[in-house]
Amino acid sequence: MSDIVIVYELDKPVATHSSPGSPGDEELPVRRVHAAPTAPGAPTTTGPRTLCGKDTFAMETDRRRPSEHRGGPWYPTEYATVVCPDCDAVMAI
Repeated sequence: MSDIVIVYELDKPVATHSSPGSPGDEELPVRRVHAAPTAPGAPTTTGPRTLCGKDTFAMETDRRRPSEHRGGPWYPTEYATVVCPDCDAVMAI
């Protein structure tokens, strides 16, 4: 299997305001954390599908690689509540 990357399925942008009346930045909350293989022959490019079969086209890729953090969870711990259960099951094998 190729290297695995972490990808984020994002919700629609939510406007946040730093002060009343001023335009704020858009925040993209993470809906779900997935694992995806890299594209064949391109270790810096995410493959087209996550391990659970979702399209990665509109997902954000994390720089972190699960293989760099052996012994711990494959996903960032701050997103433990939104980990895709199907990707997690594949990663547990």
